[in-house]
Amino acid sequence: MTFFTSSISKTLTVAALACTLGAPSFAQETTEEAPAETAPAEAATEAPSSTTEEQPESVFNMGEEVDENGDPTASEPQEPQPGQQYLAEVHGDWALRCLKVEEGKDPCQMYQLLNDADGNSVAEIAIVVLPNGGQAAAGATIVAPLETLLTEQLTMRVDGGQARRFPFNFCNVGGCVTRLGLTEQDVALFRRGAAATLRMVPAAAPDQEVTVTMSLAGFTAAYNAASE
Repeated sequence: MTFFTSSISKTLTVAALACTLGAPSFAQETTEEAPAETAPAEAATEAPSSTTEEQPESVFNMGEEVDENGDPTASEPQEPQPGQQYLAEVHGDWALRCLKVEEGKDPCQMYQLLNDADGNSVAEIAIVVLPNGGQAAAGATIVAPLETLLTEQLTMRVDGGQARRFPFNFCNVGGCVTRLGLTEQDVALFRRGAAATLRMVPAAAPDQEVTVTMSLAGFTAAYNAASE
Protein backbone atom coordinates (compact mmCIF):
# COMPACT_ATOMS: atom_id res chain seq x y z
CA MET A 1 0.00 0.00 0.00
CA THR A 2 1.48 3.30 -1.07
CA PHE A 3 -0.46 5.62 1.25
CA PHE A 4 1.60 7.42 3.86
CA THR A 5 4.87 6.22 2.30
CA SER A 6 7.25 9.08 1.61
CA SER A 7 10.75 8.80 0.25
CA ILE A 8 13.36 11.49 0.05
CA SER A 9 15.74 11.00 -2.81
CA LYS A 10 19.00 12.82 -2.56
CA THR A 11 20.92 13.16 -5.80
CA LEU A 12 24.56 14.05 -5.63
CA THR A 13 25.65 15.76 -8.80
CA VAL A 14 29.35 15.65 -9.67
CA ALA A 15 30.58 18.24 -12.17
CA ALA A 16 33.31 16.95 -14.44
CA LEU A 17 35.94 19.48 -15.45
CA ALA A 18 37.42 18.91 -18.92
CA CYS A 19 40.55 20.79 -19.94
CA THR A 20 41.63 20.63 -23.59
CA LEU A 21 45.15 21.68 -24.42
CA GLY A 22 45.63 22.60 -28.07
CA ALA A 23 49.05 23.23 -29.55
CA PRO A 24 49.06 26.08 -32.16
CA SER A 25 49.94 25.06 -35.73
CA PHE A 26 51.84 27.30 -38.15
CA ALA A 27 51.86 27.23 -41.98
CA GLN A 28 55.32 27.05 -43.54
CA GLU A 29 56.25 30.19 -45.51
CA THR A 30 57.14 29.65 -49.20
CA THR A 31 59.60 32.52 -49.28
CA GLU A 32 62.94 32.19 -47.69
CA GLU A 33 63.69 34.56 -44.90
CA ALA A 34 66.81 35.16 -42.98
CA PRO A 35 66.84 33.01 -39.95
CA ALA A 36 65.91 34.98 -36.92
CA GLU A 37 68.49 35.33 -34.29
CA THR A 38 67.98 33.01 -31.49
CA ALA A 39 67.29 34.92 -28.36
CA PRO A 40 69.43 33.90 -25.47
CA ALA A 41 67.69 31.41 -23.34
CA GLU A 42 66.13 33.04 -20.37
CA ALA A 43 66.96 31.65 -17.07
CA ALA A 44 64.16 29.45 -15.86
CA THR A 45 62.21 31.17 -13.19
CA GLU A 46 61.89 29.25 -10.04
CA ALA A 47 58.38 28.50 -8.84
CA PRO A 48 57.71 30.15 -5.54
CA SER A 49 58.06 27.68 -2.76
CA SER A 50 55.00 27.18 -0.63
CA THR A 51 55.38 27.26 3.07
CA THR A 52 53.00 26.02 5.70
CA GLU A 53 52.49 29.60 6.84
CA GLU A 54 51.07 30.53 3.41
CA GLN A 55 48.60 27.63 3.22
CA PRO A 56 45.18 27.55 4.88
CA GLU A 57 44.73 24.84 7.45
CA SER A 58 41.98 23.19 5.40
CA VAL A 59 44.43 21.94 2.76
CA PHE A 60 46.14 19.58 5.17
CA ASN A 61 44.77 16.07 5.54
CA MET A 62 45.00 15.00 9.15
CA GLY A 63 44.46 11.32 8.34
CA GLU A 64 42.50 8.81 10.39
CA GLU A 65 43.28 5.96 12.72
CA VAL A 66 42.87 2.44 11.35
CA ASP A 67 43.04 -1.00 12.89
CA GLU A 68 45.26 -3.91 11.85
CA ASN A 69 42.88 -4.70 8.97
CA GLY A 70 42.99 -1.17 7.65
CA ASP A 71 39.47 -0.36 8.80
CA PRO A 72 38.78 2.99 10.48
CA THR A 73 38.67 2.72 14.23
CA ALA A 74 35.59 3.88 16.09
CA SER A 75 35.89 7.48 17.23
CA GLU A 76 35.11 8.51 20.75
CA PRO A 77 31.47 9.65 21.10
CA GLN A 78 31.13 13.37 21.69
CA GLU A 79 29.46 14.56 24.85
CA PRO A 80 26.03 16.08 24.13
CA GLN A 81 25.63 19.78 24.80
CA PRO A 82 22.74 21.35 26.77
CA GLY A 83 19.64 21.45 24.61
CA GLN A 84 20.73 18.51 22.44
CA GLN A 85 18.86 15.21 22.26
CA TYR A 86 20.89 12.01 22.48
CA LEU A 87 20.37 8.26 22.43
CA ALA A 88 20.99 6.98 25.95
CA GLU A 89 20.06 3.29 25.72
CA VAL A 90 18.35 0.71 23.52
CA HIS A 91 16.13 -2.00 24.96
CA GLY A 92 14.77 -4.43 22.40
CA ASP A 93 12.76 -2.39 19.91
CA TRP A 94 12.62 0.67 22.17
CA ALA A 95 15.12 3.51 22.26
CA LEU A 96 15.61 5.73 25.28
CA ARG A 97 16.11 9.31 24.08
CA CYS A 98 17.17 11.99 26.52
CA LEU A 99 17.56 15.76 26.45
CA LYS A 100 20.76 17.21 27.86
CA VAL A 101 20.10 19.91 30.45
CA GLU A 102 22.52 22.18 32.27
CA GLU A 103 21.42 21.14 35.75
CA GLY A 104 19.65 18.13 37.21
CA LYS A 105 18.67 14.84 35.65
CA ASP A 106 18.21 14.68 31.89
CA PRO A 107 14.55 14.00 31.00
CA CYS A 108 14.12 10.89 28.87
CA GLN A 109 11.41 9.32 26.76
CA MET A 110 10.85 5.95 25.14
CA TYR A 111 10.71 5.98 21.34
CA GLN A 112 9.85 3.62 18.51
CA LEU A 113 9.38 4.06 14.77
CA LEU A 114 6.29 2.17 13.59
CA ASN A 115 6.17 0.28 10.29
CA ASP A 116 3.35 -1.09 8.18
CA ALA A 117 3.12 -4.64 6.81
CA ASP A 118 5.49 -3.75 3.95
CA GLY A 119 8.15 -2.39 6.28
CA ASN A 120 7.47 1.26 5.45
CA SER A 121 7.90 3.75 8.29
CA VAL A 122 4.43 5.20 8.81
CA ALA A 123 4.16 6.57 12.35
CA GLU A 124 6.13 7.04 15.55
CA ILE A 125 5.41 6.88 19.25
CA ALA A 126 7.09 8.47 22.26
CA ILE A 127 6.23 7.57 25.86
CA VAL A 128 7.13 9.53 28.99
CA VAL A 129 6.68 8.34 32.56
CA LEU A 130 4.53 10.76 34.59
CA PRO A 131 4.83 11.60 38.29
CA ASN A 132 2.98 9.37 40.72
CA GLY A 133 -0.46 10.29 41.96
CA GLY A 134 -2.20 11.09 38.69
CA GLN A 135 -4.78 9.10 36.77
CA ALA A 136 -2.25 8.43 34.01
CA ALA A 137 0.98 6.63 34.84
CA ALA A 138 2.52 7.57 31.50
CA GLY A 139 1.78 9.77 28.52
CA ALA A 140 2.15 8.70 24.91
CA THR A 141 2.40 10.87 21.81
CA ILE A 142 1.70 9.23 18.46
CA VAL A 143 2.44 11.04 15.20
CA ALA A 144 0.55 9.81 12.14
CA PRO A 145 0.87 11.03 8.52
CA LEU A 146 -0.86 14.21 7.37
CA GLU A 147 -3.00 12.18 4.95
CA THR A 148 -4.85 10.53 7.86
CA LEU A 149 -8.65 10.79 8.00
CA LEU A 150 -9.03 12.47 11.38
CA THR A 151 -12.70 11.63 11.90
CA GLU A 152 -11.84 7.92 11.96
CA GLN A 153 -9.46 8.57 14.88
CA LEU A 154 -6.75 6.08 15.89
CA THR A 155 -7.47 2.59 17.20
CA MET A 156 -5.05 0.61 19.36
CA ARG A 157 -5.23 -3.07 20.25
CA VAL A 158 -2.72 -5.14 22.28
CA ASP A 159 -2.29 -8.81 21.35
CA GLY A 160 -5.76 -9.06 19.85
CA GLY A 161 -7.45 -7.78 23.02
CA GLN A 162 -10.05 -5.07 23.45
CA ALA A 163 -9.54 -2.17 21.05
CA ARG A 164 -9.49 1.45 22.23
CA ARG A 165 -10.01 4.53 20.08
CA PHE A 166 -8.27 7.89 20.52
CA PRO A 167 -9.01 11.22 18.79
CA PHE A 168 -6.35 13.31 17.10
CA ASN A 169 -5.40 16.53 18.89
CA PHE A 170 -3.88 18.57 16.07
CA CYS A 171 -1.83 18.43 12.88
CA ASN A 172 1.33 20.30 11.93
CA VAL A 173 4.03 19.97 9.29
CA GLY A 174 5.33 16.86 11.04
CA GLY A 175 2.04 14.96 10.94
CA CYS A 176 -1.17 14.49 12.90
CA VAL A 177 -0.72 14.07 16.63
CA THR A 178 -2.72 12.17 19.21
CA ARG A 179 -1.83 12.31 22.89
CA LEU A 180 -3.10 9.55 25.13
CA GLY A 181 -2.80 8.76 28.80
CA LEU A 182 -1.76 5.29 29.90
CA THR A 183 -3.04 3.99 33.20
CA GLU A 184 -1.18 1.51 35.40
CA GLN A 185 -3.38 -1.19 33.85
CA ASP A 186 -2.33 -0.09 30.36
CA VAL A 187 1.34 -0.17 31.32
CA ALA A 188 0.92 -3.64 32.84
CA LEU A 189 -0.73 -4.79 29.62
CA PHE A 190 2.20 -3.48 27.61
CA ARG A 191 4.64 -5.22 29.94
CA ARG A 192 2.94 -8.59 29.38
CA GLY A 193 2.18 -8.12 25.71
CA ALA A 194 4.10 -9.01 22.59
CA ALA A 195 2.85 -6.34 20.19
CA ALA A 196 0.19 -3.71 19.71
CA THR A 197 -1.50 -2.78 16.45
CA LEU A 198 -2.51 0.75 15.51
CA ARG A 199 -5.20 1.31 12.90
CA MET A 200 -5.50 4.46 10.79
CA VAL A 201 -7.61 5.37 7.76
CA PRO A 202 -6.11 7.33 4.85
CA ALA A 203 -8.10 10.39 3.77
CA ALA A 204 -7.52 9.56 0.10
CA ALA A 205 -9.09 6.10 0.52
CA PRO A 206 -11.63 6.16 3.37
CA ASP A 207 -12.79 2.65 2.49
CA GLN A 208 -9.35 1.25 3.34
CA GLU A 209 -7.20 1.19 6.45
CA VAL A 210 -3.53 1.08 7.38
CA THR A 211 -2.31 -1.02 10.29
CA VAL A 212 1.09 -0.56 11.90
CA THR A 213 2.74 -2.73 14.53
CA MET A 214 4.18 -1.45 17.80
CA SER A 215 6.59 -4.03 19.16
CA LEU A 216 6.57 -4.48 22.93
CA ALA A 217 9.92 -6.28 22.98
CA GLY A 218 12.07 -4.48 25.53
CA PHE A 219 9.18 -2.35 26.79
CA THR A 220 9.62 -3.31 30.44
CA ALA A 221 13.36 -2.59 30.50
CA ALA A 222 12.91 0.71 28.66
CA TYR A 223 10.04 1.76 30.93
CA ASN A 224 12.05 0.96 34.04
CA ALA A 225 15.01 2.95 32.69
CA ALA A 226 12.76 5.91 31.89
CA SER A 227 11.33 5.75 35.41
CA GLU A 228 14.70 6.15 37.13
